[in-house]
Amino acid sequence: MGIIWMIIIGYMAAMIGIGLYAKTKIKDSTDYHLAGRRLGPIMLAGTLAATEIGGGSSVGVASKAYGDWGLSAGWYVVSAGIGILLVSFIAPYMRKAMATTVPEIIGRRYGKSSYTIASLLSFVASIALAAVQITATASIIHVLTGFSLVWAILLTGLGVVFYTYIGGMWSVTLTDFVQFFIIVFGFAIAVPFAFHNAGGFETVMSNLPPEQLGFTKIGWGTIIGLTIMYFMTFSTGQEAVQRYYSAKNQKVAVTGSLLCGILMTLYAFIPAVLGLIALATFPTINANDALAIVSVELLPPVISGILLSGVISATLSSASGNLLAVASVYVKDIHGSILKKEVLPQNELKLSKVVVALSGFGAIGISLFSQQIIPLLVFAFTLRSTGPFAAYILGLIWDRVTPKAGLYSIVLGTVVGLGWQLAKEPFGIMAVIAGCIASLITFLLVNKIELNRGVPASPSAYESADKYTG
Repeated sequence: MGIIWMIIIGYMAAMIGIGLYAKTKIKDSTDYHLAGRRLGPIMLAGTLAATEIGGGSSVGVASKAYGDWGLSAGWYVVSAGIGILLVSFIAPYMRKAMATTVPEIIGRRYGKSSYTIASLLSFVASIALAAVQITATASIIHVLTGFSLVWAILLTGLGVVFYTYIGGMWSVTLTDFVQFFIIVFGFAIAVPFAFHNAGGFETVMSNLPPEQLGFTKIGWGTIIGLTIMYFMTFSTGQEAVQRYYSAKNQKVAVTGSLLCGILMTLYAFIPAVLGLIALATFPTINANDALAIVSVELLPPVISGILLSGVISATLSSASGNLLAVASVYVKDIHGSILKKEVLPQNELKLSKVVVALSGFGAIGISLFSQQIIPLLVFAFTLRSTGPFAAYILGLIWDRVTPKAGLYSIVLGTVVGLGWQLAKEPFGIMAVIAGCIASLITFLLVNKIELNRGVPASPSAYESADKYTG
Protein backbone atom coordinates (compact mmCIF):
# COMPACT_ATOMS: atom_id res chain seq x y z
CA MET A 1 0.00 0.00 0.00
CA GLY A 2 2.95 2.33 0.68
CA ILE A 3 4.15 2.13 -2.94
CA ILE A 4 0.61 2.78 -4.21
CA TRP A 5 0.33 5.86 -2.05
CA MET A 6 3.74 7.14 -3.10
CA ILE A 7 2.77 6.89 -6.76
CA ILE A 8 -0.61 8.54 -6.20
CA ILE A 9 0.88 11.38 -4.16
CA GLY A 10 3.67 11.88 -6.71
CA TYR A 11 1.20 11.86 -9.58
CA MET A 12 -1.12 14.34 -7.87
CA ALA A 13 1.82 16.59 -7.07
CA ALA A 14 2.75 16.55 -10.76
CA MET A 15 -0.82 17.49 -11.69
CA ILE A 16 -0.79 20.38 -9.22
CA GLY A 17 2.54 21.45 -10.72
CA ILE A 18 0.95 21.49 -14.17
CA GLY A 19 -1.91 23.51 -12.73
CA LEU A 20 0.47 26.05 -11.24
CA TYR A 21 2.26 26.28 -14.59
CA ALA A 22 -1.09 26.81 -16.32
CA LYS A 23 -1.76 29.70 -13.96
CA THR A 24 1.10 31.60 -15.61
CA LYS A 25 -0.70 31.41 -18.98
CA ILE A 26 -3.85 33.11 -17.68
CA LYS A 27 -4.04 36.80 -18.51
CA ASP A 28 -7.81 37.33 -18.57
CA SER A 29 -11.16 35.57 -18.22
CA THR A 30 -11.01 34.22 -21.80
CA ASP A 31 -7.84 32.35 -20.89
CA TYR A 32 -9.48 31.12 -17.68
CA HIS A 33 -12.74 29.94 -19.26
CA LEU A 34 -11.63 29.00 -22.81
CA ALA A 35 -7.84 28.52 -22.75
CA GLY A 36 -7.60 31.52 -25.06
CA ARG A 37 -9.45 29.58 -27.81
CA ARG A 38 -6.13 28.01 -28.77
CA LEU A 39 -6.64 24.23 -28.37
CA GLY A 40 -5.34 21.99 -31.17
CA PRO A 41 -6.96 18.65 -32.19
CA ILE A 42 -4.90 16.40 -29.88
CA MET A 43 -5.36 18.65 -26.85
CA LEU A 44 -9.08 18.99 -27.61
CA ALA A 45 -9.52 15.21 -27.96
CA GLY A 46 -7.64 14.59 -24.73
CA THR A 47 -9.57 17.11 -22.67
CA LEU A 48 -12.94 16.00 -24.10
CA ALA A 49 -12.17 12.34 -23.38
CA ALA A 50 -10.80 12.97 -19.89
CA THR A 51 -13.85 15.08 -19.06
CA GLU A 52 -16.32 12.40 -20.14
CA ILE A 53 -14.31 9.43 -18.82
CA GLY A 54 -14.83 10.29 -15.19
CA GLY A 55 -16.48 8.48 -12.33
CA GLY A 56 -19.39 7.12 -14.36
CA SER A 57 -17.17 5.68 -17.08
CA SER A 58 -14.64 4.05 -14.75
CA VAL A 59 -15.88 3.41 -11.21
CA GLY A 60 -19.51 3.39 -12.40
CA VAL A 61 -18.93 0.94 -15.28
CA ALA A 62 -16.95 -1.46 -13.09
CA SER A 63 -19.77 -1.25 -10.54
CA LYS A 64 -22.44 -1.99 -13.16
CA ALA A 65 -20.40 -4.90 -14.55
CA TYR A 66 -20.13 -6.30 -11.03
CA GLY A 67 -23.89 -5.90 -10.68
CA ASP A 68 -26.75 -6.28 -13.16
CA TRP A 69 -25.14 -5.35 -16.47
CA GLY A 70 -22.14 -7.70 -16.60
CA LEU A 71 -19.82 -7.33 -19.59
CA SER A 72 -22.41 -5.25 -21.41
CA ALA A 73 -21.67 -2.36 -19.01
CA GLY A 74 -18.98 -1.43 -21.54
CA TRP A 75 -21.73 -0.16 -23.82
CA TYR A 76 -22.16 2.72 -21.37
CA VAL A 77 -18.85 4.13 -22.68
CA VAL A 78 -19.25 2.93 -26.28
CA SER A 79 -22.53 4.84 -26.39
CA ALA A 80 -20.73 7.90 -25.06
CA GLY A 81 -18.09 7.55 -27.77
CA ILE A 82 -20.74 7.31 -30.47
CA GLY A 83 -22.51 10.29 -28.92
CA ILE A 84 -19.32 12.36 -29.22
CA LEU A 85 -18.92 11.23 -32.85
CA LEU A 86 -22.43 12.49 -33.58
CA VAL A 87 -21.69 15.82 -31.90
CA SER A 88 -18.85 16.22 -34.43
CA PHE A 89 -21.47 17.16 -37.04
CA ILE A 90 -22.50 20.27 -35.08
CA ALA A 91 -19.06 21.03 -33.59
CA PRO A 92 -18.14 23.58 -36.30
CA TYR A 93 -21.35 25.51 -35.62
CA MET A 94 -20.46 25.65 -31.92
CA ARG A 95 -16.99 27.02 -32.61
CA LYS A 96 -18.24 29.48 -35.23
CA ALA A 97 -20.57 31.08 -32.68
CA MET A 98 -17.63 32.49 -30.66
CA ALA A 99 -19.63 32.02 -27.46
CA THR A 100 -18.62 30.97 -23.94
CA THR A 101 -21.76 29.22 -22.70
CA VAL A 102 -24.78 27.26 -23.95
CA PRO A 103 -27.30 29.78 -22.51
CA GLU A 104 -25.51 32.55 -24.40
CA ILE A 105 -26.58 31.05 -27.74
CA ILE A 106 -30.12 30.48 -26.48
CA GLY A 107 -30.26 34.10 -25.33
CA ARG A 108 -29.11 35.41 -28.71
CA ARG A 109 -31.85 33.54 -30.52
CA TYR A 110 -34.85 33.42 -28.17
CA GLY A 111 -34.66 36.32 -25.75
CA LYS A 112 -34.40 36.97 -22.02
CA SER A 113 -36.89 34.43 -20.62
CA SER A 114 -35.35 31.47 -22.45
CA TYR A 115 -31.92 32.77 -21.54
CA THR A 116 -32.75 32.91 -17.82
CA ILE A 117 -34.25 29.41 -17.66
CA ALA A 118 -31.39 27.82 -19.62
CA SER A 119 -28.81 29.55 -17.42
CA LEU A 120 -30.37 28.31 -14.19
CA LEU A 121 -30.74 24.74 -15.50
CA SER A 122 -27.11 24.63 -16.62
CA PHE A 123 -25.90 26.17 -13.35
CA VAL A 124 -27.69 23.67 -11.08
CA ALA A 125 -26.94 20.62 -13.26
CA SER A 126 -23.21 21.38 -13.42
CA ILE A 127 -22.99 21.55 -9.62
CA ALA A 128 -24.78 18.17 -9.39
CA LEU A 129 -22.35 16.66 -11.93
CA ALA A 130 -19.39 17.93 -9.91
CA ALA A 131 -20.90 16.17 -6.89
CA VAL A 132 -21.04 12.89 -8.86
CA GLN A 133 -17.33 13.05 -9.63
CA ILE A 134 -16.46 13.93 -6.04
CA THR A 135 -18.40 10.87 -4.85
CA ALA A 136 -16.68 8.60 -7.39
CA THR A 137 -13.24 9.80 -6.34
CA ALA A 138 -14.11 9.56 -2.65
CA SER A 139 -15.21 5.93 -3.05
CA ILE A 140 -11.65 5.07 -4.15
CA ILE A 141 -10.04 7.12 -1.37
CA HIS A 142 -12.38 5.37 1.09
CA VAL A 143 -11.12 1.91 0.05
CA LEU A 144 -7.46 2.92 -0.08
CA THR A 145 -7.28 4.70 3.25
CA GLY A 146 -10.08 3.24 5.34
CA PHE A 147 -11.33 6.79 5.92
CA SER A 148 -15.08 7.11 6.29
CA LEU A 149 -16.83 8.10 3.05
CA VAL A 150 -17.74 11.44 4.63
CA TRP A 151 -14.09 12.34 5.25
CA ALA A 152 -13.11 11.05 1.81
CA ILE A 153 -15.74 13.31 0.21
CA LEU A 154 -14.53 16.33 2.18
CA LEU A 155 -10.89 15.74 1.24
CA THR A 156 -11.72 15.09 -2.42
CA GLY A 157 -13.99 18.10 -2.67
CA LEU A 158 -11.48 20.51 -1.18
CA GLY A 159 -8.81 19.15 -3.51
CA VAL A 160 -10.88 19.69 -6.66
CA VAL A 161 -11.86 23.21 -5.60
CA PHE A 162 -8.18 24.13 -5.26
CA TYR A 163 -7.32 22.34 -8.53
CA THR A 164 -9.89 24.36 -10.48
CA TYR A 165 -9.37 27.63 -8.64
CA ILE A 166 -5.73 28.04 -9.57
CA GLY A 167 -5.69 27.31 -13.30
CA GLY A 168 -9.10 27.36 -14.98
CA MET A 169 -9.39 25.85 -18.46
CA TRP A 170 -5.66 25.90 -19.14
CA SER A 171 -5.07 23.85 -15.99
CA VAL A 172 -7.91 21.47 -16.83
CA THR A 173 -6.78 21.02 -20.44
CA LEU A 174 -3.12 20.37 -19.75
CA THR A 175 -3.82 17.92 -16.94
CA ASP A 176 -6.62 16.28 -18.94
CA PHE A 177 -4.21 15.55 -21.76
CA VAL A 178 -1.86 13.69 -19.42
CA GLN A 179 -4.64 12.04 -17.44
CA PHE A 180 -6.49 10.51 -20.36
CA PHE A 181 -3.50 8.67 -21.70
CA ILE A 182 -2.42 7.61 -18.21
CA ILE A 183 -5.86 6.18 -17.44
CA VAL A 184 -6.07 4.27 -20.75
CA PHE A 185 -2.52 2.92 -20.30
CA GLY A 186 -3.19 2.03 -16.66
CA PHE A 187 -6.42 0.18 -17.41
CA ALA A 188 -4.96 -1.65 -20.41
CA ILE A 189 -1.97 -3.07 -18.54
CA ALA A 190 -4.08 -3.82 -15.44
CA VAL A 191 -6.28 -6.42 -17.16
CA PRO A 192 -3.67 -9.17 -17.77
CA PHE A 193 -2.21 -8.75 -14.28
CA ALA A 194 -5.68 -8.90 -12.69
CA PHE A 195 -6.56 -12.08 -14.62
CA HIS A 196 -3.26 -13.71 -13.65
CA ASN A 197 -3.53 -12.90 -9.94
CA ALA A 198 -7.19 -13.95 -9.84
CA GLY A 199 -6.18 -17.48 -10.89
CA GLY A 200 -6.12 -17.07 -14.65
CA PHE A 201 -8.66 -16.45 -17.38
CA GLU A 202 -10.33 -19.86 -17.10
CA THR A 203 -10.71 -19.58 -13.32
CA VAL A 204 -12.34 -16.18 -13.59
CA MET A 205 -14.71 -17.34 -16.32
CA SER A 206 -15.73 -20.43 -14.34
CA ASN A 207 -16.61 -18.30 -11.31
CA LEU A 208 -18.91 -15.99 -13.24
CA PRO A 209 -22.60 -16.60 -13.87
CA PRO A 210 -22.93 -17.21 -17.65
CA GLU A 211 -25.45 -14.42 -18.05
CA GLN A 212 -22.84 -11.87 -16.85
CA LEU A 213 -20.87 -12.51 -20.05
CA GLY A 214 -23.69 -11.48 -22.36
CA PHE A 215 -22.27 -8.86 -24.72
CA THR A 216 -25.63 -7.12 -25.08
CA LYS A 217 -27.25 -8.16 -21.79
CA ILE A 218 -28.55 -4.64 -21.17
CA GLY A 219 -30.50 -4.87 -24.44
CA TRP A 220 -30.35 -2.95 -27.70
CA GLY A 221 -33.08 -0.63 -26.48
CA THR A 222 -30.87 0.51 -23.61
CA ILE A 223 -27.80 0.75 -25.85
CA ILE A 224 -29.62 2.91 -28.39
CA GLY A 225 -31.17 4.91 -25.57
CA LEU A 226 -27.76 5.57 -24.01
CA THR A 227 -26.36 6.69 -27.36
CA ILE A 228 -29.23 9.12 -27.90
CA MET A 229 -28.93 10.32 -24.30
CA TYR A 230 -25.22 11.01 -24.68
CA PHE A 231 -25.63 12.83 -27.97
CA MET A 232 -28.29 15.01 -26.39
CA THR A 233 -26.36 15.74 -23.22
CA PHE A 234 -22.93 16.21 -24.84
CA SER A 235 -24.35 18.60 -27.41
CA THR A 236 -25.91 20.79 -24.70
CA GLY A 237 -23.67 20.14 -21.67
CA GLN A 238 -21.65 23.21 -20.73
CA GLU A 239 -18.51 21.27 -19.74
CA ALA A 240 -18.35 19.56 -23.16
CA VAL A 241 -19.54 22.50 -25.30
CA GLN A 242 -17.08 24.82 -23.54
CA ARG A 243 -14.25 22.69 -24.90
CA TYR A 244 -15.55 23.00 -28.47
CA TYR A 245 -15.66 26.77 -27.92
CA SER A 246 -11.98 26.53 -26.87
CA ALA A 247 -10.85 24.94 -30.15
CA LYS A 248 -8.45 26.89 -32.34
CA ASN A 249 -10.91 26.84 -35.26
CA GLN A 250 -13.88 24.95 -36.71
CA LYS A 251 -11.74 22.25 -38.34
CA VAL A 252 -10.01 21.52 -35.04
CA ALA A 253 -13.41 21.25 -33.32
CA VAL A 254 -14.43 18.47 -35.73
CA THR A 255 -11.10 16.62 -35.78
CA GLY A 256 -10.72 16.68 -32.01
CA SER A 257 -14.29 15.46 -31.54
CA LEU A 258 -13.87 12.55 -33.96
CA LEU A 259 -10.61 11.49 -32.33
CA CYS A 260 -12.18 11.66 -28.87
CA GLY A 261 -15.08 9.42 -29.92
CA ILE A 262 -12.70 6.81 -31.33
CA LEU A 263 -10.50 6.81 -28.22
CA MET A 264 -13.48 6.44 -25.88
CA THR A 265 -14.87 3.52 -27.88
CA LEU A 266 -11.52 1.69 -27.76
CA TYR A 267 -11.35 2.14 -23.98
CA ALA A 268 -14.95 1.19 -23.27
CA PHE A 269 -14.92 -2.46 -22.12
CA ILE A 270 -11.73 -2.38 -20.03
CA PRO A 271 -13.34 -1.21 -16.75
CA ALA A 272 -16.21 -3.67 -17.37
CA VAL A 273 -13.73 -6.55 -17.53
CA LEU A 274 -12.14 -5.43 -14.26
CA GLY A 275 -15.61 -5.32 -12.69
CA LEU A 276 -16.19 -8.94 -13.77
CA ILE A 277 -12.84 -10.02 -12.33
CA ALA A 278 -13.93 -8.40 -9.04
CA LEU A 279 -17.22 -10.32 -9.12
CA ALA A 280 -15.45 -13.64 -9.73
CA THR A 281 -12.88 -13.05 -7.00
CA PHE A 282 -14.69 -10.94 -4.38
CA PRO A 283 -18.40 -11.79 -4.75
CA THR A 284 -19.58 -10.10 -1.52
CA ILE A 285 -18.09 -6.60 -1.71
CA ASN A 286 -19.90 -3.33 -2.33
CA ALA A 287 -20.27 -2.90 -6.10
CA ASN A 288 -18.98 0.70 -5.99
CA ASP A 289 -15.72 -0.61 -4.46
CA ALA A 290 -15.08 -3.19 -7.20
CA LEU A 291 -12.48 -1.22 -9.16
CA ALA A 292 -10.53 -0.06 -6.11
CA ILE A 293 -10.46 -3.52 -4.50
CA VAL A 294 -9.26 -5.22 -7.69
CA SER A 295 -6.54 -2.59 -7.96
CA VAL A 296 -5.33 -3.02 -4.39
CA GLU A 297 -5.72 -6.82 -4.08
CA LEU A 298 -4.86 -8.16 -7.55
CA LEU A 299 -2.40 -5.74 -9.14
CA PRO A 300 1.29 -5.16 -8.51
CA PRO A 301 1.70 -1.97 -6.43
CA VAL A 302 3.23 0.02 -9.29
CA ILE A 303 0.43 -0.90 -11.74
CA SER A 304 -2.18 -0.28 -9.06
CA GLY A 305 -0.69 3.12 -8.30
CA ILE A 306 -0.73 4.13 -11.98
CA LEU A 307 -4.29 2.89 -12.49
CA LEU A 308 -5.73 4.52 -9.36
CA SER A 309 -3.80 7.74 -9.99
CA GLY A 310 -5.37 7.91 -13.45
CA VAL A 311 -8.86 7.19 -12.14
CA ILE A 312 -8.60 9.68 -9.28
CA SER A 313 -7.20 12.36 -11.56
CA ALA A 314 -9.78 11.75 -14.29
CA THR A 315 -12.69 12.00 -11.88
CA LEU A 316 -11.20 15.09 -10.29
CA SER A 317 -10.72 16.54 -13.77
CA SER A 318 -14.35 15.89 -14.64
CA ALA A 319 -15.39 17.63 -11.42
CA SER A 320 -13.06 20.49 -12.26
CA GLY A 321 -14.65 20.87 -15.70
CA ASN A 322 -18.09 20.99 -14.11
CA LEU A 323 -17.06 23.66 -11.59
CA LEU A 324 -15.52 25.70 -14.39
CA ALA A 325 -18.81 25.36 -16.29
CA VAL A 326 -20.68 26.71 -13.25
CA ALA A 327 -18.35 29.70 -13.08
CA SER A 328 -18.68 30.40 -16.80
CA VAL A 329 -22.47 30.32 -16.72
CA TYR A 330 -22.65 32.50 -13.62
CA VAL A 331 -20.15 35.13 -14.77
CA LYS A 332 -21.23 35.28 -18.41
CA ASP A 333 -24.97 34.72 -18.06
CA ILE A 334 -26.34 35.15 -14.55
CA HIS A 335 -24.35 37.86 -12.78
CA GLY A 336 -24.47 40.59 -15.39
CA SER A 337 -27.27 39.77 -17.80
CA ILE A 338 -29.83 38.29 -15.40
CA LEU A 339 -29.01 39.83 -12.02
CA LYS A 340 -27.98 43.09 -13.73
CA LYS A 341 -24.87 43.43 -11.57
CA GLU A 342 -22.01 45.10 -13.36
CA VAL A 343 -18.73 43.23 -13.52
CA LEU A 344 -15.79 45.00 -15.10
CA PRO A 345 -13.61 42.93 -17.49
CA GLN A 346 -10.65 43.19 -15.14
CA ASN A 347 -12.77 41.74 -12.31
CA GLU A 348 -14.23 38.79 -14.24
CA LEU A 349 -11.30 36.52 -13.41
CA LYS A 350 -11.59 37.21 -9.67
CA LEU A 351 -15.36 36.64 -9.72
CA SER A 352 -14.90 33.38 -11.64
CA LYS A 353 -12.58 32.03 -8.96
CA VAL A 354 -14.98 33.01 -6.18
CA VAL A 355 -17.82 31.17 -7.95
CA VAL A 356 -15.62 28.09 -8.41
CA ALA A 357 -14.99 28.00 -4.66
CA LEU A 358 -18.62 28.56 -3.64
CA SER A 359 -20.06 26.07 -6.14
CA GLY A 360 -17.42 23.56 -5.08
CA PHE A 361 -18.66 23.74 -1.51
CA GLY A 362 -22.19 23.25 -2.82
CA ALA A 363 -21.11 20.14 -4.75
CA ILE A 364 -19.47 18.77 -1.60
CA GLY A 365 -22.77 19.21 0.24
CA ILE A 366 -24.72 17.38 -2.47
CA SER A 367 -22.17 14.56 -2.48
CA LEU A 368 -22.44 14.16 1.29
CA PHE A 369 -26.22 14.03 1.09
CA SER A 370 -26.57 11.78 -1.98
CA GLN A 371 -23.46 9.54 -2.11
CA GLN A 372 -24.71 8.19 -5.47
CA ILE A 373 -23.00 8.05 -8.86
CA ILE A 374 -25.10 6.84 -11.83
CA PRO A 375 -28.56 7.98 -10.52
CA LEU A 376 -27.37 11.52 -9.78
CA LEU A 377 -25.48 11.57 -13.09
CA VAL A 378 -28.64 10.73 -15.04
CA PHE A 379 -30.67 13.30 -13.07
CA ALA A 380 -28.18 16.04 -13.93
CA PHE A 381 -28.16 15.02 -17.60
CA THR A 382 -31.96 15.19 -17.62
CA LEU A 383 -32.06 18.57 -15.93
CA ARG A 384 -29.60 20.31 -18.23
CA SER A 385 -30.47 18.71 -21.58
CA THR A 386 -34.16 17.95 -21.95
CA GLY A 387 -35.43 21.51 -22.22
CA PRO A 388 -32.58 23.34 -24.02
CA PHE A 389 -31.80 20.50 -26.47
CA ALA A 390 -33.95 21.54 -29.44
CA ALA A 391 -33.56 25.26 -28.86
CA TYR A 392 -29.77 25.11 -28.71
CA ILE A 393 -29.13 22.68 -31.59
CA LEU A 394 -31.68 24.15 -33.98
CA GLY A 395 -30.67 27.64 -32.93
CA LEU A 396 -27.15 26.89 -34.16
CA ILE A 397 -28.01 25.29 -37.49
CA TRP A 398 -31.31 26.92 -38.58
CA ASP A 399 -31.75 30.51 -39.69
CA ARG A 400 -35.54 30.74 -39.35
CA VAL A 401 -36.48 30.15 -35.71
CA THR A 402 -38.78 32.19 -33.47
CA PRO A 403 -38.47 33.25 -29.81
CA LYS A 404 -41.60 31.45 -28.59
CA ALA A 405 -40.49 28.19 -30.21
CA GLY A 406 -37.38 28.28 -28.06
CA LEU A 407 -39.13 29.31 -24.85
CA TYR A 408 -42.01 26.82 -25.06
CA SER A 409 -39.72 23.93 -25.99
CA ILE A 410 -37.37 24.65 -23.07
CA VAL A 411 -40.21 24.78 -20.55
CA LEU A 412 -42.16 21.77 -21.81
CA GLY A 413 -39.06 19.64 -22.41
CA THR A 414 -37.81 20.26 -18.88
CA VAL A 415 -41.20 19.52 -17.30
CA VAL A 416 -41.64 16.29 -19.30
CA GLY A 417 -38.07 15.15 -18.59
CA LEU A 418 -38.21 15.66 -14.85
CA GLY A 419 -41.77 14.33 -14.64
CA TRP A 420 -40.76 11.23 -16.60
CA GLN A 421 -37.93 10.61 -14.18
CA LEU A 422 -40.18 11.05 -11.14
CA ALA A 423 -42.58 8.54 -12.74
CA LYS A 424 -39.71 5.97 -12.83
CA GLU A 425 -39.31 6.19 -16.63
CA PRO A 426 -42.48 4.52 -18.00
CA PHE A 427 -42.16 2.03 -20.89
CA GLY A 428 -38.41 1.84 -20.23
CA ILE A 429 -37.81 5.14 -22.05
CA MET A 430 -35.10 7.25 -20.42
CA ALA A 431 -36.26 10.55 -18.97
CA VAL A 432 -33.67 12.55 -20.92
CA ILE A 433 -34.91 11.04 -24.20
CA ALA A 434 -38.59 11.60 -23.38
CA GLY A 435 -37.90 15.21 -22.43
CA CYS A 436 -35.75 15.93 -25.48
CA ILE A 437 -38.38 14.44 -27.82
CA ALA A 438 -41.02 16.62 -26.18
CA SER A 439 -38.70 19.60 -26.56
CA LEU A 440 -38.09 18.86 -30.26
CA ILE A 441 -41.76 18.30 -31.15
CA THR A 442 -42.82 21.44 -29.29
CA PHE A 443 -40.16 23.50 -31.02
CA LEU A 444 -41.06 22.31 -34.51
CA LEU A 445 -44.80 22.82 -34.01
CA VAL A 446 -44.57 26.27 -32.42
CA ASN A 447 -41.94 27.43 -34.88
CA LYS A 448 -44.06 26.40 -37.87
CA ILE A 449 -47.16 28.10 -36.44
CA GLU A 450 -45.22 31.29 -35.68
CA LEU A 451 -43.63 31.48 -39.13
CA ASN A 452 -46.98 30.84 -40.84
CA ARG A 453 -48.41 33.77 -38.88
CA GLY A 454 -45.65 36.00 -40.16
CA VAL A 455 -43.68 36.25 -36.91
CA PRO A 456 -40.14 37.39 -37.80
CA ALA A 457 -37.27 35.01 -37.24
CA SER A 458 -34.83 35.56 -34.38
CA PRO A 459 -31.42 37.20 -34.86
CA SER A 460 -28.62 34.90 -35.98
CA ALA A 461 -26.67 32.87 -33.42
CA TYR A 462 -23.52 34.37 -34.90
CA GLU A 463 -24.36 38.01 -34.32
CA SER A 464 -23.04 40.04 -31.40
CA ALA A 465 -24.06 38.89 -27.94
CA ASP A 466 -24.95 42.50 -27.15
CA LYS A 467 -28.25 42.06 -28.96
CA TYR A 468 -29.83 39.68 -26.44
CA THR A 469 -28.97 41.15 -23.06
CA GLY A 470 -31.67 43.78 -23.01
